[in-house]
Amino acid sequence: MSPPIDWLSRLLDMVPVSGHLEIHCFYGAPWRIGYEPSPPGELPYHVIVAGNATLEVPGEPTRQLQAGDILILPHGSPHALHDGSDVMPGPATKRPGLNLTITENNGGGEKLDMLCGRFIVERPHDKLLREYLPPLLVVRAAADDSASTTATQLAGLVTLMRTEADHESIGGHAMLNALSAAMFALALRLAGESGDAPSGLLSLAGNPRLAPALSALFHEPARPWTLPDLAELCNMSRATFARHFQDSMGRSASDLLTDIRMTLAANALKAPGSSVYAVSEAVGYQSETAFQRIFKQRMGMTPARWRRGGHASIPEAD
Repeated sequence: MSPPIDWLSRLLDMVPVSGHLEIHCFYGAPWRIGYEPSPPGELPYHVIVAGNATLEVPGEPTRQLQAGDILILPHGSPHALHDGSDVMPGPATKRPGLNLTITENNGGGEKLDMLCGRFIVERPHDKLLREYLPPLLVVRAAADDSASTTATQLAGLVTLMRTEADHESIGGHAMLNALSAAMFALALRLAGESGDAPSGLLSLAGNPRLAPALSALFHEPARPWTLPDLAELCNMSRATFARHFQDSMGRSASDLLTDIRMTLAANALKAPGSSVYAVSEAVGYQSETAFQRIFKQRMGMTPARWRRGGHASIPEAD
């Protein structure tokens, strides 16, 4: 048996995320930037290096962001960032740098230094992140004495990104993108440690009583897990486990297990010479018919079509 892999490493192995840092903003107040909904498979992010910003997302309360805050929008929601005033901003100008675009204005008020980019997730695996991560995620990179190890690591990573963005060196584009991908993993780790996510994987990860079940589902998804099995791992009764899991995740343990299995199956079916029967068995299904039915429900097509390359032409999400 392979050694245990933590749930986050397993998730990012199943659903690879690449990062693209694209814009470096230098604004003086007043300023305002509006963003349309992101296409499927794209998760925008913003890093407040210096200054402050007011965040508006439809359906969410207004939030104040400050230096060190990292904002990720896993659902690709439309949003706006501004200086918090009602003053009409002047135009901003853009100029191309070697590795990213620099945008700035002539505002004379408080200065904002912000890095903006996006994370790219191969479809339809982006659906897994949308369904199990909150609509918006804000974590704070910090290097003070009271900060956690992860927050300190994240602060160091942001400093490195800022330095790399300033120095237009060869290889900088690749460096910035690699650092962005690492930032995604660290941001999720920090959010899971904080335990204040409203629901989803991060809320579950932040609940020490339920963490054993989360690890087990990601580490051994092919095992025929039952509710009593998972409840026993967490030293709970079946009813208590089911209630706490649903409250934290917003979904049942069975739902999560099915989505993990279907994601693994989708990846395995891309391998040359893959067999639908062998893949169904490998991810924990004794009945190929049941596997095909569930795969079609989750992926929108049969395993055979997916294996033939149908995943390359997935219709746009509604």
